[in-house]
Amino acid sequence: MSERSEGTNEHSTRERVSAEQNLSEPSQAGHDRVEREKRIAAEAAAALVQDGMTVGLGTGSTVAYLLPALARRNLSLRCVASSPHTHHAALGLGLTVQEFDTLDHLDITIDGADQVAPDGWLVKGGGAAHTREKIVAAAADQFIVIVDSCKLVAALHAPVPVELLEFGLPATLRRLASATVRGVPRSPDGGVIADYHGEVGDPARLAADLSGTPGVVEHGLFPPSLVATVLVGRDDTVERRDLPPPGR
Repeated sequence: MSERSEGTNEHSTRERVSAEQNLSEPSQAGHDRVEREKRIAAEAAAALVQDGMTVGLGTGSTVAYLLPALARRNLSLRCVASSPHTHHAALGLGLTVQEFDTLDHLDITIDGADQVAPDGWLVKGGGAAHTREKIVAAAADQFIVIVDSCKLVAALHAPVPVELLEFGLPATLRRLASATVRGVPRSPDGGVIADYHGEVGDPARLAADLSGTPGVVEHGLFPPSLVATVLVGRDDTVERRDLPPPGR
């Protein structure tokens, strides 16, 4: 090979490496921004918790920032976790976690979301724990949702997580038509995790249709009536969105 060819190849290699670096730098910056937004939203939610409260803990990457923020406050709390992962993580940080069969009411529940629509409808369940998450959210006087700004959407869209009974699973999937089983472990209660890929349209109508389908344990559409406040991390600030109480 000639010196000219070697020089050309070296130059091409340097250009390729430089181009790859330029592409990765914005990607890393975007990732860092999202993680920062999750963290500040979680910390803002932790600041709402008062001493002596019963607290529902959600599941997911944003809740991972909530747990240490709560632990640092050193409050006297009784917590309920929506998944075994959250349960063990909270215990490891020194938070008091008890089984949900010892409480019938929570003062506050804090959890993330995969999508947040302008009217307060949510899609949850990316972490395959949406059935327990919905029970814990519904048991609370206040359900606080914590998200980064990327989770805000103009309208909800697929996929919508669903938990299904294993019994009659092929028949349930056939009735749902646009659903596929997700390649993840079962839910904490043994349900099969799948995703509905059809059009969402009116979330209330789809929620009713999914709830009325035999074999569907629970779906990941959460109505605005469950949500008290959405805390959105946006760059270096937290935007607070309070939803009107049901019936108003």
